[in-house]
Amino acid sequence: MQSIKVIGFDADDTLWVNEPYFRDVEKQFCQIMEPYMVETESAKELFITEIKNIEIYGYGVKGFVLSMIETAIRISGGKITSFEIGSIMDIGKSLLTIPIELLEGVENVLVQLQGKYKLVLITKGDLLDQEQKLQKSGLIEYFHHIEIMSEKHENNYKKLLAHLDIQPHEFLMVGNSIKSDILPVINIGSKAIHIPFHTTWAHENNHDTPIVDSFLNVLVISDILNLL
Repeated sequence: MQSIKVIGFDADDTLWVNEPYFRDVEKQFCQIMEPYMVETESAKELFITEIKNIEIYGYGVKGFVLSMIETAIRISGGKITSFEIGSIMDIGKSLLTIPIELLEGVENVLVQLQGKYKLVLITKGDLLDQEQKLQKSGLIEYFHHIEIMSEKHENNYKKLLAHLDIQPHEFLMVGNSIKSDILPVINIGSKAIHIPFHTTWAHENNHDTPIVDSFLNVLVISDILNLL
């Protein structure tokens, strides 16, 4: 860890709570769709639509809402009512107004690390949505750079390191997703710390099994202070 100059932090479910809110809205969506399909099946159909639409809409609330509407039309055979569509839009839009709930210890960690390292926020999703979350979080002052990626793959991490003018061994990534925050980073020769979160989107669990000693695991974000 002595060579580290820049630390990247994932945002959703690493710095603040995110995924449980999406799962709550998904449950409400399934309840709206009960006249047409049982809850477990409508949840599966929604996931299929979301994955298909990632290349079109990317990640974030807006793509999620459009995927819910598309799924509702398909599984209802076009019988979904305008009232039900309106209800789906309302529960989706509610995700944009939820207050930011920081995870325990986050701000203290950033306070301790600021000035010792360059801190970078690296997230994916809708640009406006993620910018608003960051503003509401009150954490923006701690970060030297904000990077909102369309996808967290190796090439995008390489481009970021080139922009920051650092070598891979000088970069450490901290996040909750093995697929997005850990594997691409260790594959380019950087270091990574995984902080599991109790709720993870199924798409983020779809990854190759990593070599367990290729990165570090901690239980809570404050544990990284001891490692550094």
